[in-house]
Amino acid sequence: MLTLVLIAVCALLVGPSAPSGAGSPPPEPARDIVPNRVMTWNICNPCEESNVHRAAEIARFAPQVIGLQEACVRDVEQIREHLRSLHGLVYHVEYGPVLRDWSRCGGAPWRPGAYGQALLSAAPMRDVVNTEYPDGGSEDRGYLAVTTTVDGRSVRVINTHLAQRRQQPVRAGQIRVLAAVVSRHDRAIVLGDFNSVPDAPELTPLWDLAEDANPACHPSGTDTGTGTCETTTDWLTRFDYVFLRGGITALGHGVHQTRYSDHDLVHADLDTA
Repeated sequence: MLTLVLIAVCALLVGPSAPSGAGSPPPEPARDIVPNRVMTWNICNPCEESNVHRAAEIARFAPQVIGLQEACVRDVEQIREHLRSLHGLVYHVEYGPVLRDWSRCGGAPWRPGAYGQALLSAAPMRDVVNTEYPDGGSEDRGYLAVTTTVDGRSVRVINTHLAQRRQQPVRAGQIRVLAAVVSRHDRAIVLGDFNSVPDAPELTPLWDLAEDANPACHPSGTDTGTGTCETTTDWLTRFDYVFLRGGITALGHGVHQTRYSDHDLVHADLDTA
């Protein structure tokens, strides 16, 4: 009788042998965000990829800041939640929508989802500016700028997506607008999909202001010779950049192929001193 009573008391204290929802995979252990790491990624739209997979790709590198292009607000909301719940990575978010598009982002036909850029940052963001270029080309394009913390220091971060690759004159006008914005900041990090190879003439105003995080990547014909730039797209072109201005230097960098987009992830580990 005493044994039965003890068993009953233990059952009440311990509760059910399996928690509700047993059988679902546990979240990955929480990991630390890398405080000096920035990334850029065109996540591809419309591509119908899982936001769980997109979040897992970002979590592999756990950047302090990541700029996303071709991003629907609903997708970024889900990516951010998966980063928190599945990977223990908590981010602030700012959106830079340039249009509402049902075919890209879903939603009701009379209220389609917002589409454009987004920035995720482990630190709060302030002084947010979202601007459309005067001429977007075949689709509205723009840039999203914030001030946040990278490597323990305040820095201006700008995320952009320029006009399609066959629209060079349009991109030239967009880069003139962007370069004027970048030139106003002594220190800046410019992320994005520029749809331009390093030698493209329209990129010259930006090369005059900033350097790629890969010190070997620059336009050919410079004093240091032909640049060596990794390709960042499935069609083997360099379109995605991390530009650095104002003494910010890269301690490391990388281009990482992914099956979840037609653009690779590009990261840089920075010294912002």
